[in-house]
Amino acid sequence: MVCDLHCRHCLRAGRKMTLRIERIQRGFRLSGEFRVGQLDQVKTEIEHCQSPVVLDLEELNLVDVEAVRFLNACETKGISVSHCSPYISEWMLRERSRPEARARKRKKRRGDSEGEHGEHR
Repeated sequence: MVCDLHCRHCLRAGRKMTLRIERIQRGFRLSGEFRVGQLDQVKTEIEHCQSPVVLDLEELNLVDVEAVRFLNACETKGISVSHCSPYISEWMLRERSRPEARARKRKKRRGDSEGEHGEHR
């Protein structure tokens, strides 16, 4: 299964930005450019995959900050992120070490411990 996603804004502007999602053994290979507009599709593909999931990023050459945050969240959930380019790995590390990221993680842990009926603001 291969799915190509195109950014509508970029298509109108004459630039073609594509993310290719290819099913591989135990997960997916992401190729091309991964941006916020493709997050929902990647999340859906992951949800339909049996655990453990592996995201192979060897052919991924461009990401935005939301994609980096998503990849960090995947690792937190136990999803393996493999074959990252050095710039993506470094960006993920820097994003994890930001004070806002640590605060979000703490807040999420508190929310998870409140259970199903806890208040979330």
